[in-house]
Amino acid sequence: MSKSHVLVVDDEELYRRSLGRILARVGHQVTEARDAADALSLLAHGGVDLVVADVRMPGLNGLELVRQIHEIDPDLPCIVVTGHSSPESSLEALRAGAFWYLEKPFDQGHLDVVRRLVEQAIEHGRLKAENRALQNELRTKYRFENIVGHSGALRSVLDLVSKVARTDSTVLVTGESGTGKELIARAIHYNSRRVERRLVTVNCGAIPEELLESELFGHVRGAFTNAISSREGRFSLANGGTIFLDEIGDMSPNLQVKLLRVLQEQTYEPVGSSKSETVNVRVIAATNQNLPGAIREGRFREDLFYRLNVIPIEVPPLRQRREDIPLLVLHFLDVQNQERGTKIGSISDAALEVLCRYDWPGNVRELENLMERMTVLCGDGDLGVEDLPESVRRVPAPAFEPESLGSEVDFRGVVDRFQSELIRDALAKTGGNKKEAAEYLGLNRTTLIEKIKKLGLDS
Repeated sequence: MSKSHVLVVDDEELYRRSLGRILARVGHQVTEARDAADALSLLAHGGVDLVVADVRMPGLNGLELVRQIHEIDPDLPCIVVTGHSSPESSLEALRAGAFWYLEKPFDQGHLDVVRRLVEQAIEHGRLKAENRALQNELRTKYRFENIVGHSGALRSVLDLVSKVARTDSTVLVTGESGTGKELIARAIHYNSRRVERRLVTVNCGAIPEELLESELFGHVRGAFTNAISSREGRFSLANGGTIFLDEIGDMSPNLQVKLLRVLQEQTYEPVGSSKSETVNVRVIAATNQNLPGAIREGRFREDLFYRLNVIPIEVPPLRQRREDIPLLVLHFLDVQNQERGTKIGSISDAALEVLCRYDWPGNVRELENLMERMTVLCGDGDLGVEDLPESVRRVPAPAFEPESLGSEVDFRGVVDRFQSELIRDALAKTGGNKKEAAEYLGLNRTTLIEKIKKLGLDS
Protein backbone atom coordinates (compact mmCIF):
# COMPACT_ATOMS: atom_id res chain seq x y z
CA MET A 1 0.00 0.00 0.00
CA SER A 2 1.45 3.41 -0.99
CA LYS A 3 2.22 6.00 1.67
CA SER A 4 -0.16 8.88 2.22
CA HIS A 5 1.32 12.29 1.47
CA VAL A 6 0.91 14.87 4.26
CA LEU A 7 1.74 18.57 3.85
CA VAL A 8 2.77 20.23 7.16
CA VAL A 9 2.47 24.04 7.20
CA ASP A 10 4.03 25.98 10.11
CA ASP A 11 6.27 29.04 10.23
CA GLU A 12 8.06 27.67 13.32
CA GLU A 13 10.70 25.22 12.12
CA LEU A 14 10.93 23.40 15.49
CA TYR A 15 7.24 22.43 15.52
CA ARG A 16 7.20 21.77 11.75
CA ARG A 17 10.10 19.33 11.97
CA SER A 18 8.77 17.72 15.14
CA LEU A 19 5.38 16.99 13.61
CA GLY A 20 7.05 15.86 10.39
CA ARG A 21 9.11 13.29 12.30
CA ILE A 22 6.00 11.98 14.09
CA LEU A 23 4.13 11.61 10.79
CA ALA A 24 7.09 9.93 9.10
CA ARG A 25 7.41 7.49 12.00
CA VAL A 26 3.79 6.34 11.55
CA GLY A 27 4.39 5.70 7.86
CA HIS A 28 3.50 8.87 5.94
CA GLN A 29 5.41 10.81 3.32
CA VAL A 30 5.86 14.38 4.58
CA THR A 31 6.40 17.68 2.77
CA GLU A 32 6.97 20.88 4.73
CA ALA A 33 5.88 24.46 3.96
CA ARG A 34 6.84 27.61 5.86
CA ASP A 35 3.67 29.60 5.18
CA ALA A 36 0.35 29.58 3.34
CA ALA A 37 1.80 30.91 0.08
CA ASP A 38 4.41 28.15 0.04
CA ALA A 39 1.69 25.57 0.82
CA LEU A 40 -0.61 26.74 -1.99
CA SER A 41 2.29 26.59 -4.43
CA LEU A 42 3.04 22.98 -3.42
CA LEU A 43 -0.64 22.00 -3.55
CA ALA A 44 -0.86 23.23 -7.14
CA HIS A 45 1.21 20.18 -8.15
CA GLY A 46 -1.33 17.80 -6.56
CA GLY A 47 -0.68 14.47 -4.87
CA VAL A 48 -1.34 15.63 -1.30
CA ASP A 49 -3.71 13.54 0.85
CA LEU A 50 -3.83 15.74 3.97
CA VAL A 51 -2.83 19.25 5.08
CA VAL A 52 -1.81 19.93 8.70
CA ALA A 53 -1.56 23.71 9.20
CA ASP A 54 -0.75 25.92 12.16
CA VAL A 55 -3.43 28.50 12.93
CA ARG A 56 -1.06 31.39 13.71
CA MET A 57 1.20 32.23 10.78
CA PRO A 58 2.36 35.52 9.25
CA GLY A 59 0.30 36.58 6.25
CA LEU A 60 -2.54 34.18 5.55
CA ASN A 61 -3.40 32.33 8.78
CA GLY A 62 -4.23 28.64 9.02
CA LEU A 63 -8.01 29.07 8.98
CA GLU A 64 -7.91 31.23 5.85
CA LEU A 65 -5.59 28.68 4.26
CA VAL A 66 -8.12 25.92 4.99
CA ARG A 67 -10.90 28.00 3.40
CA GLN A 68 -8.81 28.60 0.26
CA ILE A 69 -7.85 24.93 0.03
CA HIS A 70 -11.50 23.88 0.12
CA GLU A 71 -12.35 26.32 -2.64
CA ILE A 72 -9.74 24.56 -4.77
CA ASP A 73 -10.34 20.99 -3.57
CA PRO A 74 -13.36 20.51 -1.28
CA ASP A 75 -12.40 16.87 -0.63
CA LEU A 76 -8.85 17.51 0.67
CA PRO A 77 -8.94 17.07 4.48
CA CYS A 78 -7.20 19.61 6.72
CA ILE A 79 -6.18 19.49 10.37
CA VAL A 80 -5.32 22.75 12.15
CA VAL A 81 -2.73 23.06 14.89
CA THR A 82 -3.28 25.53 17.71
CA GLY A 83 -1.29 26.47 20.78
CA HIS A 84 -4.20 28.28 22.39
CA SER A 85 -7.09 25.82 22.25
CA SER A 86 -10.49 26.89 23.47
CA PRO A 87 -14.04 25.81 22.64
CA GLU A 88 -14.45 28.98 20.55
CA SER A 89 -11.24 28.48 18.54
CA SER A 90 -12.00 24.80 18.00
CA LEU A 91 -15.49 25.61 16.74
CA GLU A 92 -14.05 28.30 14.45
CA ALA A 93 -11.64 25.74 12.98
CA LEU A 94 -14.46 23.29 12.25
CA ARG A 95 -16.57 26.03 10.69
CA ALA A 96 -13.65 26.90 8.41
CA GLY A 97 -13.80 23.33 7.11
CA ALA A 98 -11.08 21.64 9.17
CA PHE A 99 -11.56 17.94 9.86
CA TRP A 100 -10.25 18.40 13.44
CA TYR A 101 -7.53 20.16 15.41
CA LEU A 102 -4.28 19.33 17.24
CA GLU A 103 -2.99 21.13 20.31
CA LYS A 104 0.61 22.24 20.79
CA PRO A 105 3.00 21.26 22.18
CA PHE A 106 3.30 17.71 20.83
CA ASP A 107 6.13 15.19 21.00
CA GLN A 108 6.71 11.47 20.57
CA GLY A 109 4.22 10.85 23.37
CA HIS A 110 1.51 12.07 21.00
CA LEU A 111 2.40 9.40 18.44
CA ASP A 112 -0.74 7.28 18.82
CA VAL A 113 -3.09 10.29 18.98
CA VAL A 114 -1.58 11.84 15.85
CA ARG A 115 -1.60 8.51 13.99
CA ARG A 116 -5.31 7.88 14.65
CA LEU A 117 -6.36 11.42 13.83
CA VAL A 118 -4.37 11.54 10.59
CA GLU A 119 -5.65 8.15 9.44
CA GLN A 120 -9.25 9.19 10.17
CA ALA A 121 -8.83 12.47 8.31
CA ILE A 122 -7.29 10.80 5.24
CA GLU A 123 -10.02 8.13 5.18
CA HIS A 124 -12.68 10.84 5.52
CA GLY A 125 -11.19 12.70 2.55
CA ARG A 126 -11.02 9.52 0.50
CA LEU A 127 -14.67 8.71 1.19
CA LYS A 128 -15.72 12.28 0.31
CA ALA A 129 -13.83 12.07 -2.98
CA GLU A 130 -15.33 8.66 -3.80
CA ASN A 131 -18.82 9.92 -2.97
CA ARG A 132 -18.35 13.00 -5.16
CA ALA A 133 -17.04 10.81 -8.01
CA LEU A 134 -20.03 8.51 -7.63
CA GLN A 135 -22.43 11.46 -7.66
CA ASN A 136 -20.79 12.80 -10.83
CA GLU A 137 -20.97 9.35 -12.42
CA LEU A 138 -24.66 9.05 -11.55
CA ARG A 139 -25.39 12.54 -12.89
CA THR A 140 -23.66 11.61 -16.13
CA LYS A 141 -25.43 8.26 -16.33
CA TYR A 142 -28.85 9.79 -15.80
CA ARG A 143 -28.50 12.86 -18.02
CA PHE A 144 -31.59 13.17 -20.18
CA GLU A 145 -29.57 12.72 -23.38
CA ASN A 146 -28.32 9.36 -22.09
CA ILE A 147 -31.85 7.93 -22.20
CA VAL A 148 -31.69 6.21 -25.57
CA GLY A 149 -34.24 7.10 -28.21
CA HIS A 150 -35.30 9.88 -30.56
CA SER A 151 -38.99 9.13 -31.06
CA GLY A 152 -41.48 11.92 -30.56
CA ALA A 153 -43.20 9.96 -27.78
CA LEU A 154 -39.99 9.64 -25.74
CA ARG A 155 -38.81 13.20 -26.41
CA SER A 156 -42.15 14.55 -25.13
CA VAL A 157 -41.61 12.65 -21.88
CA LEU A 158 -38.03 13.92 -21.52
CA ASP A 159 -39.10 17.51 -22.20
CA LEU A 160 -41.54 17.20 -19.30
CA VAL A 161 -38.91 15.54 -17.10
CA SER A 162 -36.45 18.39 -17.71
CA LYS A 163 -39.04 20.92 -16.53
CA VAL A 164 -40.14 18.88 -13.52
CA ALA A 165 -36.58 18.16 -12.31
CA ARG A 166 -36.00 21.81 -11.42
CA THR A 167 -38.97 21.82 -9.02
CA ASP A 168 -39.91 19.98 -5.82
CA SER A 169 -43.32 18.94 -7.13
CA THR A 170 -44.59 15.43 -6.42
CA VAL A 171 -44.52 13.24 -9.53
CA LEU A 172 -46.54 10.16 -10.49
CA VAL A 173 -44.88 8.04 -13.18
CA THR A 174 -47.16 5.55 -14.91
CA GLY A 175 -46.60 2.99 -17.62
CA GLU A 176 -46.35 -0.72 -18.28
CA SER A 177 -43.74 -2.90 -16.58
CA GLY A 178 -40.31 -2.59 -18.16
CA THR A 179 -40.82 0.81 -19.77
CA GLY A 180 -38.21 2.53 -17.59
CA LYS A 181 -40.24 4.25 -14.87
CA GLU A 182 -37.39 4.00 -12.35
CA LEU A 183 -34.98 5.40 -14.96
CA ILE A 184 -37.26 8.44 -15.30
CA ALA A 185 -37.39 8.84 -11.50
CA ARG A 186 -33.58 8.71 -11.29
CA ALA A 187 -33.26 11.24 -14.11
CA ILE A 188 -35.53 13.62 -12.18
CA HIS A 189 -33.52 13.26 -8.96
CA TYR A 190 -30.03 13.44 -10.46
CA ASN A 191 -30.92 16.55 -12.43
CA SER A 192 -32.55 18.31 -9.47
CA ARG A 193 -31.24 20.58 -6.74
CA ARG A 194 -31.54 17.63 -4.33
CA VAL A 195 -28.82 15.69 -6.14
CA GLU A 196 -26.32 16.04 -3.28
CA ARG A 197 -28.70 14.13 -0.99
CA ARG A 198 -29.99 10.58 -1.24
CA LEU A 199 -32.41 9.00 -3.67
CA VAL A 200 -34.08 6.23 -1.62
CA THR A 201 -36.04 3.57 -3.51
CA VAL A 202 -38.82 1.47 -1.99
CA ASN A 203 -40.66 -1.25 -3.91
CA CYS A 204 -44.03 -1.20 -2.18
CA GLY A 205 -45.12 -4.40 -3.91
CA ALA A 206 -42.09 -6.44 -2.81
CA ILE A 207 -42.36 -5.82 0.96
CA PRO A 208 -45.08 -7.54 3.06
CA GLU A 209 -47.72 -5.13 4.35
CA GLU A 210 -46.86 -5.79 8.00
CA LEU A 211 -43.22 -4.77 7.37
CA LEU A 212 -43.73 -1.90 4.94
CA GLU A 213 -44.84 0.62 7.59
CA SER A 214 -41.64 0.04 9.59
CA GLU A 215 -39.61 0.14 6.38
CA LEU A 216 -41.05 3.52 5.43
CA PHE A 217 -41.29 5.23 8.83
CA GLY A 218 -38.95 3.26 11.09
CA HIS A 219 -39.76 1.95 14.56
CA VAL A 220 -38.73 2.36 18.18
CA ARG A 221 -37.35 -0.34 20.41
CA GLY A 222 -40.07 -2.67 21.69
CA ALA A 223 -42.63 -1.52 19.09
CA PHE A 224 -43.30 -5.17 18.19
CA THR A 225 -41.85 -8.62 18.75
CA ASN A 226 -38.16 -8.78 17.80
CA ALA A 227 -37.87 -4.97 17.71
CA ILE A 228 -34.79 -5.15 19.95
CA SER A 229 -33.52 -1.74 18.82
CA SER A 230 -34.85 1.38 17.13
CA ARG A 231 -34.57 1.59 13.37
CA GLU A 232 -34.51 4.55 11.00
CA GLY A 233 -37.08 4.43 8.19
CA ARG A 234 -36.68 5.19 4.49
CA PHE A 235 -38.33 8.63 4.80
CA SER A 236 -35.76 9.61 7.42
CA LEU A 237 -32.91 8.33 5.22
CA ALA A 238 -34.27 10.40 2.31
CA ASN A 239 -34.52 13.61 4.34
CA GLY A 240 -33.39 16.49 2.14
CA GLY A 241 -33.45 14.23 -0.90
CA THR A 242 -35.96 12.14 -2.84
CA ILE A 243 -37.92 8.99 -2.09
CA PHE A 244 -39.10 6.84 -5.00
CA LEU A 245 -42.15 4.73 -4.13
CA ASP A 246 -42.37 2.08 -6.83
CA GLU A 247 -45.54 -0.01 -7.29
CA ILE A 248 -47.51 2.49 -5.21
CA GLY A 249 -50.75 0.85 -6.36
CA ASP A 250 -49.95 -2.18 -4.17
CA MET A 251 -49.88 -0.16 -0.94
CA SER A 252 -52.57 -1.10 1.61
CA PRO A 253 -55.36 1.40 2.47
CA ASN A 254 -54.01 1.71 6.03
CA LEU A 255 -50.59 2.83 4.82
CA GLN A 256 -52.13 5.07 2.17
CA VAL A 257 -53.60 7.17 5.00
CA LYS A 258 -50.19 7.55 6.64
CA LEU A 259 -48.51 8.41 3.34
CA LEU A 260 -51.17 11.03 2.71
CA ARG A 261 -50.25 12.70 5.99
CA VAL A 262 -46.56 12.82 5.03
CA LEU A 263 -47.46 14.46 1.73
CA GLN A 264 -49.76 16.98 3.41
CA GLU A 265 -47.79 17.83 6.54
CA GLN A 266 -44.27 16.42 6.01
CA THR A 267 -44.59 14.62 9.37
CA TYR A 268 -45.00 11.00 10.51
CA GLU A 269 -44.60 8.83 13.62
CA PRO A 270 -42.27 5.82 13.69
CA VAL A 271 -44.04 2.57 14.59
CA GLY A 272 -44.55 2.42 18.36
CA SER A 273 -43.76 6.11 18.91
CA SER A 274 -46.05 9.00 19.79
CA LYS A 275 -43.45 11.57 18.77
CA SER A 276 -43.82 13.14 15.33
CA GLU A 277 -40.81 13.38 13.03
CA THR A 278 -40.52 16.14 10.41
CA VAL A 279 -38.96 15.51 7.02
CA ASN A 280 -38.23 17.46 3.86
CA VAL A 281 -38.58 14.86 1.13
CA ARG A 282 -39.59 14.98 -2.51
CA VAL A 283 -41.88 12.07 -3.41
CA ILE A 284 -41.85 10.35 -6.79
CA ALA A 285 -44.29 7.44 -7.11
CA ALA A 286 -44.73 4.93 -9.91
CA THR A 287 -47.22 2.26 -10.85
CA ASN A 288 -48.24 0.06 -13.76
CA GLN A 289 -51.81 -0.07 -12.44
CA ASN A 290 -54.81 1.97 -13.51
CA LEU A 291 -55.23 4.05 -10.35
CA PRO A 292 -58.53 5.71 -11.38
CA GLY A 293 -59.91 2.19 -11.83
CA ALA A 294 -58.50 1.18 -8.43
CA ILE A 295 -60.25 4.21 -6.91
CA ARG A 296 -63.58 3.09 -8.35
CA GLU A 297 -62.98 -0.39 -6.91
CA GLY A 298 -62.17 1.08 -3.49
CA ARG A 299 -58.54 -0.15 -3.51
CA PHE A 300 -56.91 3.27 -3.71
CA ARG A 301 -57.73 6.53 -1.96
CA GLU A 302 -58.87 9.32 -4.24
CA ASP A 303 -57.35 12.06 -2.05
CA LEU A 304 -53.95 10.30 -2.13
CA PHE A 305 -54.15 9.96 -5.90
CA TYR A 306 -54.58 13.71 -6.33
CA ARG A 307 -51.72 14.38 -3.90
CA LEU A 308 -49.45 12.10 -5.93
CA ASN A 309 -50.68 13.11 -9.36
CA VAL A 310 -49.45 16.72 -9.21
CA ILE A 311 -47.19 16.10 -12.21
CA PRO A 312 -48.28 12.97 -14.13
CA ILE A 313 -45.71 11.40 -16.47
CA GLU A 314 -46.77 8.46 -18.63
CA VAL A 315 -43.90 6.44 -20.11
CA PRO A 316 -44.94 5.00 -23.49
CA PRO A 317 -44.57 1.26 -24.16
CA LEU A 318 -41.87 0.21 -26.62
CA ARG A 319 -44.42 -0.82 -29.27
CA GLN A 320 -45.50 2.84 -29.45
CA ARG A 321 -41.96 4.02 -30.20
CA ARG A 322 -40.67 1.34 -32.56
CA GLU A 323 -38.27 3.77 -34.21
CA ASP A 324 -36.22 3.65 -31.00
CA ILE A 325 -35.68 -0.11 -31.22
CA PRO A 326 -32.61 -0.03 -33.56
CA LEU A 327 -30.94 2.56 -31.32
CA LEU A 328 -31.68 0.52 -28.18
CA VAL A 329 -30.40 -2.68 -29.80
CA LEU A 330 -27.03 -1.14 -30.72
CA HIS A 331 -26.81 0.59 -27.34
CA PHE A 332 -27.34 -2.68 -25.46
CA LEU A 333 -24.83 -4.46 -27.74
CA ASP A 334 -22.21 -1.80 -26.93
CA VAL A 335 -22.94 -2.12 -23.20
CA GLN A 336 -22.71 -5.93 -23.28
CA ASN A 337 -19.49 -5.89 -25.32
CA GLN A 338 -17.87 -3.52 -22.81
CA GLU A 339 -19.11 -5.33 -19.71
CA ARG A 340 -18.50 -8.90 -20.88
CA GLY A 341 -15.55 -8.45 -23.23
CA THR A 342 -17.52 -9.96 -26.10
CA LYS A 343 -16.98 -8.87 -29.70
CA ILE A 344 -20.38 -8.71 -31.37
CA GLY A 345 -19.70 -6.57 -34.44
CA SER A 346 -23.18 -5.70 -35.64
CA ILE A 347 -26.69 -6.95 -36.26
CA SER A 348 -28.20 -7.43 -39.68
CA ASP A 349 -30.91 -5.16 -41.04
CA ALA A 350 -33.16 -8.20 -41.45
CA ALA A 351 -32.79 -9.02 -37.76
CA LEU A 352 -33.54 -5.40 -36.86
CA GLU A 353 -36.70 -5.54 -38.95
CA VAL A 354 -37.84 -8.66 -37.07
CA LEU A 355 -37.12 -6.99 -33.73
CA CYS A 356 -39.07 -3.92 -34.80
CA ARG A 357 -42.21 -5.83 -35.66
CA TYR A 358 -42.28 -7.73 -32.36
CA ASP A 359 -44.65 -6.18 -29.80
CA TRP A 360 -42.33 -6.40 -26.73
CA PRO A 361 -44.85 -7.08 -23.94
CA GLY A 362 -41.93 -6.75 -21.47
CA ASN A 363 -40.89 -3.47 -23.12
CA VAL A 364 -37.30 -2.15 -22.87
CA ARG A 365 -36.43 -4.57 -20.06
CA GLU A 366 -37.36 -7.52 -22.28
CA LEU A 367 -35.27 -6.12 -25.15
CA GLU A 368 -32.27 -5.57 -22.85
CA ASN A 369 -32.52 -9.13 -21.51
CA LEU A 370 -32.73 -10.51 -25.04
CA MET A 371 -29.62 -8.63 -26.17
CA GLU A 372 -27.74 -9.91 -23.12
CA ARG A 373 -28.79 -13.48 -23.88
CA MET A 374 -27.78 -13.22 -27.55
CA THR A 375 -24.44 -11.65 -26.66
CA VAL A 376 -23.64 -14.41 -24.16
CA LEU A 377 -24.63 -17.21 -26.54
CA CYS A 378 -22.92 -15.81 -29.65
CA GLY A 379 -19.80 -14.29 -28.10
CA ASP A 380 -18.46 -12.70 -31.26
CA GLY A 381 -19.23 -12.12 -34.93
CA ASP A 382 -22.42 -10.58 -36.28
CA LEU A 383 -26.00 -11.27 -35.22
CA GLY A 384 -28.58 -12.37 -37.77
CA VAL A 385 -32.21 -13.48 -37.88
CA GLU A 386 -31.15 -17.06 -37.07
CA ASP A 387 -29.80 -15.88 -33.71
CA LEU A 388 -33.19 -14.54 -32.60
CA PRO A 389 -35.45 -16.74 -30.44
CA GLU A 390 -38.33 -18.46 -32.18
CA SER A 391 -40.90 -16.49 -30.14
CA VAL A 392 -39.61 -13.27 -31.75
CA ARG A 393 -39.04 -14.65 -35.27
CA ARG A 394 -42.50 -16.16 -35.66
CA VAL A 395 -44.32 -12.79 -35.45
CA PRO A 396 -45.84 -12.33 -38.94
CA ALA A 397 -44.76 -9.31 -40.96
CA PRO A 398 -48.26 -7.70 -41.07
CA ALA A 399 -48.07 -7.19 -37.27
CA PHE A 400 -45.51 -4.48 -38.02
CA GLU A 401 -46.96 -1.21 -39.28
CA PRO A 402 -44.23 0.65 -41.19
CA GLU A 403 -46.50 3.66 -41.75
CA SER A 404 -45.56 4.84 -38.27
CA LEU A 405 -41.95 5.15 -39.44
CA GLY A 406 -42.55 6.22 -43.03
CA SER A 407 -43.12 4.15 -46.15
CA GLU A 408 -39.45 3.12 -46.42
CA VAL A 409 -37.09 2.83 -43.50
CA ASP A 410 -33.29 2.71 -43.70
CA PHE A 411 -32.57 1.27 -40.25
CA ARG A 412 -28.80 1.61 -40.50
CA GLY A 413 -29.14 5.13 -41.83
CA VAL A 414 -31.40 6.15 -38.94
CA VAL A 415 -28.95 4.73 -36.41
CA ASP A 416 -25.88 6.26 -38.09
CA ARG A 417 -27.48 9.70 -38.28
CA PHE A 418 -28.48 9.57 -34.62
CA GLN A 419 -25.00 8.44 -33.52
CA SER A 420 -23.38 11.12 -35.68
CA GLU A 421 -25.49 13.82 -34.03
CA LEU A 422 -24.60 12.59 -30.54
CA ILE A 423 -20.87 12.41 -31.32
CA ARG A 424 -20.78 15.84 -32.99
CA ASP A 425 -22.61 17.32 -30.00
CA ALA A 426 -20.19 15.67 -27.53
CA LEU A 427 -17.13 16.86 -29.48
CA ALA A 428 -18.54 20.38 -29.64
CA LYS A 429 -19.19 20.46 -25.90
CA THR A 430 -15.68 19.18 -25.10
CA GLY A 431 -13.82 21.37 -27.59
CA GLY A 432 -12.89 18.39 -29.76
CA ASN A 433 -11.27 16.45 -26.89
CA LYS A 434 -11.97 12.80 -27.77
CA LYS A 435 -11.16 11.48 -24.29
CA GLU A 436 -13.64 13.86 -22.63
CA ALA A 437 -16.20 13.27 -25.38
CA ALA A 438 -15.94 9.51 -24.82
CA GLU A 439 -16.50 9.98 -21.07
CA TYR A 440 -19.46 12.28 -21.82
CA LEU A 441 -21.03 9.56 -24.02
CA GLY A 442 -20.15 6.70 -21.67
CA LEU A 443 -17.88 5.03 -24.26
CA ASN A 444 -14.30 3.84 -24.28
CA ARG A 445 -12.00 6.26 -26.13
CA THR A 446 -11.07 3.57 -28.67
CA THR A 447 -14.75 2.78 -29.29
CA LEU A 448 -15.46 6.47 -29.95
CA ILE A 449 -12.51 6.77 -32.37
CA GLU A 450 -13.73 3.68 -34.27
CA LYS A 451 -17.22 5.15 -34.54
CA ILE A 452 -15.82 8.50 -35.74
CA LYS A 453 -13.89 6.72 -38.50
CA LYS A 454 -16.82 4.47 -39.42
CA LEU A 455 -19.22 7.41 -39.65
CA GLY A 456 -16.74 9.56 -41.57
CA LEU A 457 -16.64 12.28 -38.91
CA ASP A 458 -12.84 12.59 -38.94
CA SER A 459 -12.64 14.17 -42.36
